[in-house]
Amino acid sequence: MTMVRSKMISIGGLVAGTAGLLLFSACGSQTAPVAQNTSASPSTSAPDTSVAPSASSSSPAPSPQPVQPPAQAPKNDGLCKSGDVKLSVKDSDAAAGTVYRKLVITNASGHSCTIQGFPGVSYVTGADGHQVGDAAFRDGEKGAPVQLGNGESAVADVGFVNVRNYDEAVCKPTETRGLRVYLPQETASNFVPVQGLGCAGKIPGNQLTVRTVHKG
Repeated sequence: MTMVRSKMISIGGLVAGTAGLLLFSACGSQTAPVAQNTSASPSTSAPDTSVAPSASSSSPAPSPQPVQPPAQAPKNDGLCKSGDVKLSVKDSDAAAGTVYRKLVITNASGHSCTIQGFPGVSYVTGADGHQVGDAAFRDGEKGAPVQLGNGESAVADVGFVNVRNYDEAVCKPTETRGLRVYLPQETASNFVPVQGLGCAGKIPGNQLTVRTVHKG
């Protein structure tokens, strides 16, 4: 009996030991760390720490702009301007269907000014002052400069053709309110109220002529 019990104990101990070994092996397989792959791969490579240049750093710095000098006031060239004068028309003589009148240009600026050449003269009408027909034809040669002191005058002879001598259908006679006058080398105009009759149509000739200015 004693011998049988000893064998049973031995078998039980062997079974228990075997079970414990298996349990230990199982636990060891669950807790054993997994070996890491230390070789570099494209997905696990270290990030590039270099900084790419930005658009602003790659663009050249703007060059400093040169300082612009202050604008200077236009110099007085000594010529008579539209705001320097007063204009009037005086009757003169007539010849062969043309009436000549004197366009009187008086310096009212308070200082001396010079005038030379042909004024620009044209008929105007209507509330808007639109031009009627062609401007005056320049007759003759350009004269010498005329120096005008304050209150002095220069004269330009203007010829007014009798437009009733033209075919009415061609001339298209139009009542005018006056003359638009540009002084020589001037871009602003003056208005002289003179009632007349001009051709709005294109006529074979000149309804207005103008001669160079001379001392009045």
